[in-house]
Amino acid sequence: MAGFLDVVILVLMSVTAFSILRSRNLFGVVILSGIFSLLAASFYVLLAAVDVAFTEASVGAGISTLLMLATLAITHQKREKQHINTPIMPIIVVLVTGAALVYGTLDMPLYGDINAPSNQYLIQRFIEQSGAEIGIPNIVTSILASYRGYDTLGETFVIFTAAIGVLTLLGRGRTGNKAEVKQITSLETDEEKE
Repeated sequence: MAGFLDVVILVLMSVTAFSILRSRNLFGVVILSGIFSLLAASFYVLLAAVDVAFTEASVGAGISTLLMLATLAITHQKREKQHINTPIMPIIVVLVTGAALVYGTLDMPLYGDINAPSNQYLIQRFIEQSGAEIGIPNIVTSILASYRGYDTLGETFVIFTAAIGVLTLLGRGRTGNKAEVKQITSLETDEEKE
């Protein structure tokens, strides 16, 4: 059953990605991006990566969609028509890069292989000793909060910095408009005084 759900979600993700590429409506692209992130979060749940699924659902489907909708609200949604020529060089670069990435995955162990290097060393220790070492009964939480604490702190810092950058950019556009209104108002009052 899980294999069938994997295929269904991957097909839906492919259809959504193709729809994003073909869409000319920016609002539609934002909504489809949110749907893609939600499907990706569902796929991560099927892969038993619930912590990654939570992050994808909250950041990808939630915050990113909200920020893109806010950006659309303060910018123009009209898009200038552009001539799109299809040069051959970018297509060749994408195909070569894709082939190199596929070639790089050929040496990877099979999914779920008990003899894979990642399943030989730390996993058994985490399962057997994390509760006693850390004092947290949930293995995923103990890994994220303690064993990978600096990594989690770094990820949090990156997300915080990105959010501050977006808020700064959004605030800059509004501040510029207020400054313009103030300047125009002060010019009008100066003219009235004369």
